[in-house]
Amino acid sequence: MKRIIRSCRSMRWPARLGLATAVVLASAIGARAIITNLILVSALHSPMAEHLDQAELLALVQNNQTEEAFDEAFEHGDELFETVFNAIDGVGANVGNGQRFTRIPRADLSGPGQWAKHVPSRATGPNAQACNSCHDQPTDDGAGGAAANVHRDPQHRAILGKMIERNTPHMFGAGAVQRLAEEMTEKLQSTRDATIANVCAGPSGNSKDASLVAKGVRFGSITVKRVSSGGSACPNSSSRRFVISLDRVDGVSADLVVRPYQWKGSVAFLRDFNRDASHNELGMQPVETVGDGVDGDGDGVADEFTVGDMTALAVYLASQPRPVTKAELAALNLTPPLTPQEQTSIANGAAKFRFAGCDSCHKPALGLDDAMFSEPSQNANYRDAVFPGGQDPVARGVTPLFPVTVDLTLDLPDNRIDVGGGQIVNLGNHVSDGNGGAIVSLYGDLKRHYMGTGLAEPIDEVGTGAAVFLTENLWGVGSTAPYLHDGRATTLTEAILEHGGEAASARAAFQNLSEANQHDVIAFLDSLVLFKQE
Repeated sequence: MKRIIRSCRSMRWPARLGLATAVVLASAIGARAIITNLILVSALHSPMAEHLDQAELLALVQNNQTEEAFDEAFEHGDELFETVFNAIDGVGANVGNGQRFTRIPRADLSGPGQWAKHVPSRATGPNAQACNSCHDQPTDDGAGGAAANVHRDPQHRAILGKMIERNTPHMFGAGAVQRLAEEMTEKLQSTRDATIANVCAGPSGNSKDASLVAKGVRFGSITVKRVSSGGSACPNSSSRRFVISLDRVDGVSADLVVRPYQWKGSVAFLRDFNRDASHNELGMQPVETVGDGVDGDGDGVADEFTVGDMTALAVYLASQPRPVTKAELAALNLTPPLTPQEQTSIANGAAKFRFAGCDSCHKPALGLDDAMFSEPSQNANYRDAVFPGGQDPVARGVTPLFPVTVDLTLDLPDNRIDVGGGQIVNLGNHVSDGNGGAIVSLYGDLKRHYMGTGLAEPIDEVGTGAAVFLTENLWGVGSTAPYLHDGRATTLTEAILEHGGEAASARAAFQNLSEANQHDVIAFLDSLVLFKQE
């Protein structure tokens, strides 16, 4: 049963209706736009969303009521994730031609306030009224089927052959993924900074190479050289200079920030991920994205998501339970017991998965030194210095001095299983390492890889390469068909066979296994599942 900790701090109020809502919303050039009279609609209907004031969360944390702040944020985020928003909330957008939603990008509609003119620039949608319209398999916050795929036109070409397609990933374990990225970034950047300091301390012409390794994942290398002129200033010196070569950096951007979200590894932190999804998929524009009182998508509504809403959604997704295994579920009598043959098949499949080299990218587990998730992050690379809408986050109550926090090994709300006799097993928590850290069994490496021409897209969406993708974390993969970035693979075997580029040798090794061993590899992958008991 869903926990109810709703307090008076979360209030229902309509988003701000623009002046244009008193009349038909039509463009100046006469093209048909949204024709809803929101003044009349709001008189006869209520908004569906409840909104949260960030000041309420900040006050709780400042008063050392950290558990209450987490509960409030989590429950509010939970409600927002399943809310079916309506026009008064601001869902959808002025696509053009009277449309509020679209499954196909409409860069051809470029009249005032229409799809191609939305602020910020739109890549897709809006295509849904609720988050769980797409993240629903096998449960809320899960993945999406082929029907939930979205088409993106980030370059606004309005050419079908230049559009790309995306399948919906699950959000289980999302907080641990961000924390891993934060710690990996700290390691990579500290290696870079230490190498610069070492070189700068030596004579002109001094040069050092350094391997970039974080949590056992190799991201190439850098070379730093002291130069007599030009280059960048050495730390704590106005006279000494250095140059740094980044051409051998691999699988991460030149700033060495590990970005663990989106299929291309282009988004660093959950709050940013949520803002993008809110704007693109729902047409619900956060005030921190577009500015106060700004209707950036021409639907006659402004201030559609508050700053507190974005904090709540980030905390909620960060606190999703970790994916589990069929063996864990069977041990707790949550599913029928595995037969000896099934247990043997899964164990052998895990061994053959390693034998084929699949674990070179799909690493079974990465260690987390500090299991405390913080919103906003304690790492400046994973929080906003300035909101996209231009506001100061600290002035809006989003400060790393007073964050909403959750221990990922102790306090995740879901999957607390009563096994009898008053004993509770916290199946949703990540496994503690006993030293304040966690073992995160994600089967991934948070690194981008070249996957071969067979998976290359018609455009290079974010400048990392048309055939370069972030390693998909395989935890939960047994519950999340279809597979790959565009859902082209209906089975795990198809997904493996589509691997090329850096993964070509692992694909070949799988193909060279006996059919019995191949079957066991699939059985092993199928045993990595999503489970939720609220």
